[in-house]
Amino acid sequence: MGYACPVCGTPQADERHLADHLAVTAMTHGDDHEDWLDEHVPDWSEYGPSDLGPVVAGEAAETEYPQVFEDTTGHDHGPDRGETLEDHLASEGRRGPRGAGRGDLTGEQAGILAEAREMTRRMMGEASDREDGEEGEGDDPATGSTDGPDEEGAATGGSDGAEERDRGDDADDE
Repeated sequence: MGYACPVCGTPQADERHLADHLAVTAMTHGDDHEDWLDEHVPDWSEYGPSDLGPVVAGEAAETEYPQVFEDTTGHDHGPDRGETLEDHLASEGRRGPRGAGRGDLTGEQAGILAEAREMTRRMMGEASDREDGEEGEGDDPATGSTDGPDEEGAATGGSDGAEERDRGDDADDE
């Protein structure tokens, strides 16, 4: 059992879903749903879903809706009935993933994709090099620095920048 939206007829599972549908549609589109709520429940924006549900359900037609689960619908975006997962994955590999694009890229778009692929290859190569231990742990390949002060700086009283910040604050006071 459920409710048909009194405005558009969209099926809703229960009072709360009906209230959510009406209110969200009214707030996002401001269309007939808002007009209906203003007419039937003038202060509807003051209600929460659990309070609005019984009020709007009293105005909506109660309708029998079969319980529908995703695996029982006739959707067209999954494996064909009777097809195994392995068969489906193999066929995806041959024809490419559905919705992957129309293949009508402009020259500029194709160039951007080629550049992105090259950047990814370089990045993956650098990551592989780091995993192989070519760089020290914590080294930043872009700057050549490490994550923190080295032992020599710590032993000689090296600055972590706090002294410069303190001096800068004093200069502002003068």
